[in-house]
Amino acid sequence: MTATPQSLDMLQIAATAADAKGGEDLIALDVSEPLPLVDIFLLVTGRNERNVAAIADEIEDKLLEAGHKRLRREGRQESRWVLIDFGDLVVHVFHEQERVYYGLERLWKDCPVVPVQLPARAGAEE
Repeated sequence: MTATPQSLDMLQIAATAADAKGGEDLIALDVSEPLPLVDIFLLVTGRNERNVAAIADEIEDKLLEAGHKRLRREGRQESRWVLIDFGDLVVHVFHEQERVYYGLERLWKDCPVVPVQLPARAGAEE
């Protein structure tokens, strides 16, 4: 089983939104094999609680604008690890320390990485 075109579209929207708010170390994992109800996990790091909250809010706003339905959100109050569940796509926005501590990349290391395409930034070197 592999990620659906809809989940890949959702991933692109979420990754672009995360990048726009300074999200770092974006990694997408195809978890459709071990988790039949989810296609992709997107892992994002924020520098501090305020940044984590801004990234999570932007991702949620952009996916809602695109017509996707949020099933649940957890962790927004503390903004150390915000989980946003959009069904086919589950986004994990971590504070740097939580990202290292929980190590979801290690837990899901057998799942294939899904390439994340980010828009070119103005003034960025090739």
